[in-house]
Amino acid sequence: MRRRARNLFGFLAAVVLAALPAAARAAKVVRLAITEDPPQLDSTRASDTVSSFILGHIQEGLTRDGPHQDVVPGMAESWEIRDRGATFHLRKDARWSDGSPVTASDFVFAWRNVVDPATASEYAFIMYTVKNGEAVNAGKLPPSALGVRAQGDHVLEVEFERPCPYFLGLTAFKTFDPVPENFYRAHQGRYGATPADLLSNGPFVLTHWDHESSLVLEKNPLYWDAKSIRLDRIEIPYITSDSNARLNLFRDGSVDFLEAIGRDESKRAQFERLPMKSFTVGALWYLLLNHRLGRPTANAHLRRAIQLAYDPREFLSSVIGIPGTRPARGIVPSWVEGVKETFRQEHPLDPVLPDLSEAEHELELARAEMGGRIPPLSWLTFEGAGSQREAEYFQYVLKTRLGLEVVIDKQIFKQVLAKEYVGDFDIAVAGWVPDYADPMTFVDLYTSWNQNNYGAYRNARYDSLVREAQETADPRARTEAMAAAEQIAMRDLVILPLYEDAIVYLQSPRVEGIIRRRIGPDPDLTHAFVVDEKRPGA
Repeated sequence: MRRRARNLFGFLAAVVLAALPAAARAAKVVRLAITEDPPQLDSTRASDTVSSFILGHIQEGLTRDGPHQDVVPGMAESWEIRDRGATFHLRKDARWSDGSPVTASDFVFAWRNVVDPATASEYAFIMYTVKNGEAVNAGKLPPSALGVRAQGDHVLEVEFERPCPYFLGLTAFKTFDPVPENFYRAHQGRYGATPADLLSNGPFVLTHWDHESSLVLEKNPLYWDAKSIRLDRIEIPYITSDSNARLNLFRDGSVDFLEAIGRDESKRAQFERLPMKSFTVGALWYLLLNHRLGRPTANAHLRRAIQLAYDPREFLSSVIGIPGTRPARGIVPSWVEGVKETFRQEHPLDPVLPDLSEAEHELELARAEMGGRIPPLSWLTFEGAGSQREAEYFQYVLKTRLGLEVVIDKQIFKQVLAKEYVGDFDIAVAGWVPDYADPMTFVDLYTSWNQNNYGAYRNARYDSLVREAQETADPRARTEAMAAAEQIAMRDLVILPLYEDAIVYLQSPRVEGIIRRRIGPDPDLTHAFVVDEKRPGA
């Protein structure tokens, strides 16, 4: 799942205004602010962490991410996983928020919709693990040929294209959520656009959405496990990127929880002895490089010059400044498991040290291949102080050390998504959050068939190695093939790895049970609860 902006959430307290009625003041409410409006709440099309956060609270797949970084039953109460397929047994008490039953056919329709070329889902590739998924998405077979079928209302049969040891984890991912066909077709073209155009089967229901302004999620009384949900409502009355304002709200008692604070805010919080915590997110941040013909970054020597001109540790200390953040070595982060140890321990990569002399040499080779002149580089970035600081750092480094011009193209969240999708950039800072617990979630991102390969990198040998890893169930053979693919990616500089993300956050003792996770919607409020119901104004 592509993480598009850092410091996405700042959680605001369950402080209800005195003007609200007494019943509302007594409700168990957590209020929060997000920096961006969710771009897409159609689960068959969603591709970003903001949308995933909302969908993770209002929708549920066959399984869901559990409180202990595990996979637990969701719409399916039991299952059998085989080398070439799986059977899922759905709950008979599962309901959509309009009272209609959740059936196996809802999954069949949703999955077929994902791979249907007409949908143009950026996440169709993740469904290639299902029989004929890739062929359907390529238009070679009809959607009905996808290897999923309903055996009555409560049994779902899945046939695999190839062995998939991580398939159970996939079923908790948002692209595998169900969609009710009749409702979807009745709202064709608007499904997920407003609360009225969306049905929920998860712990909460989206009841209000004023785009770019506010959202409200109410507890879903028809959810099969509603008794375990301790919040009555999640309110999102603010959509703002002003991290300084969020910190001030925490300081004056209006805020109970800030999901992430930036470098400057961390310094203030430490000085004022605010309750700080840290969390290693698991995301990989990198420079997304455009490999399309005609783009300057399609030149391998220029990419190499950029890599050698900057100092990763200087960048982390002077620009990022968040404790626990570490330089990235490859396309697979250091925490991802391999066969017996971590993938990185089993397949180490040497750090690339800055070398200005070699960078200048690579730049001259690039200039010669590009007709003697390197045009200004378009740097696509988000609004917000942190993103601006990153862009200005590289603008300064590339100008003073290599003489390259960088033009910063600052856009709102949705426009960044749109411009990356069509390739309207040279360089962009991007982040990738794992979709499931396997190195493949990072490695297959740069294959020619992956719709999230926004840099349009193409390498037949890379594709072949990823296919090799996908076709075998042998753990060692899988990881060796993925490691060989990573070597190619680093040789070609598919991306320029920057760092592995860590965050500092603030949490009041008034709110507990919020789960931080590397995989799945983060933060997760489905187990959250309010401790002090007698707080003045609450």
